[in-house]
Amino acid sequence: MKRAAAAMERLDGSLDDRDALVGNLRDLTRINRWLGGRHLSARAIDALLATDRRAARRAADGPTVAILDVGTGGADIPLALLARDRARGRSTRIVGLDSRPEILAAAIVADPRAGTTPGLALELGDGRSLPYPDASFDIAHTSLVLHHLAPAEIDLLLREMARVARRGIVVNDLARSRPAWVGAWLLGHLLTTNRFTRHDAPMSVRRAYTLSEVVTMVQRAGMRVVHTERGFLGHRWAIAAEPATPPRVPERRPS
Repeated sequence: MKRAAAAMERLDGSLDDRDALVGNLRDLTRINRWLGGRHLSARAIDALLATDRRAARRAADGPTVAILDVGTGGADIPLALLARDRARGRSTRIVGLDSRPEILAAAIVADPRAGTTPGLALELGDGRSLPYPDASFDIAHTSLVLHHLAPAEIDLLLREMARVARRGIVVNDLARSRPAWVGAWLLGHLLTTNRFTRHDAPMSVRRAYTLSEVVTMVQRAGMRVVHTERGFLGHRWAIAAEPATPPRVPERRPS
């Protein structure tokens, strides 16, 4: 299935219709919950932490794990991660970043917890030029963002995510295929009457990249894939990647 590179989703256009935007974010929350999008991200994050025993030990027993969620949308995945980690006794801090102020405002309307949950901060910024110093977070995560971007923009995004993440990155997105397109069309028309969702659900699949295409982009960003998760319907995937060349730790000299 050829990628519809020139097509445009409603979410990428004018967001003047607040009610439609809020409804779309709520639809995306339901889709992430019902079809396992949250689960894919959570498992990929756990796998990334587990590749480093020291990082896993810190996550289980020690200081707060810091996560950046780029293109947070309705912030449903950060909210789900924080709830899960609280239940596990893990201390987690998440910054939910989005480039559209309309989306950040709508996220709080769609789910007021996005503006009140301890450990979650919503901030405005562009993933292609992140407003954070190097190694500011343990993990940089993004979900359902790549299919909105051209390949050159993805290269910028992944390099920026790699720059600010000490441990590595997690990328979660749709799989481009005809069965996934049919499923998205049916889901959009059976789930909701929201005009954003009905248009964007099948269009997102047409604009998506294949897993192999994204793996190549991740490698260009200087990362190597260490874990892959696939949705139970084959409609979606998540990958965890760490620096291809681990940063050198200065040797301690005898005093």
